[in-house]
Amino acid sequence: MDEDKTKQDRGSVKFGDGIPASQRERRPASGNGFDANRPTIVSLLYLASFLTGITGLVGIVLAHVWKGESHEPWMTSHYTYLIRTFWFGFVASLVAALLSVVLIGFLLFPLIAIWFGVRSVMSMLKAQRREPMPDPATLLF
Repeated sequence: MDEDKTKQDRGSVKFGDGIPASQRERRPASGNGFDANRPTIVSLLYLASFLTGITGLVGIVLAHVWKGESHEPWMTSHYTYLIRTFWFGFVASLVAALLSVVLIGFLLFPLIAIWFGVRSVMSMLKAQRREPMPDPATLLF
């Protein structure tokens, strides 16, 4: 019996931390591992969109879906922050594309990319500590 439980627990270990899946969700993030929680996944997808382009769309879909599901209270502010980051970044990119006709938009694209990247990293860092975003409605960092 103990051998079967040990095999079962081995299959549900996350990143080799030795904690069964049933206990993993309730534990706070520790400083000795990477916590692949949902807001972190969305942030990583946003950051990967700098290389692939399409993962940002996957990230926004997941953020909208996961925001509607039950989750820990600190995640709500991350979903709001990440959803606003995507949509404001998208609209700003459209405006920059229109302004590229008069060459101003070319100056805006790097600023939008930096803003998008910094907000994604900020959310990921807070999500690793399982802390809510201080002001998810802000357009600043």
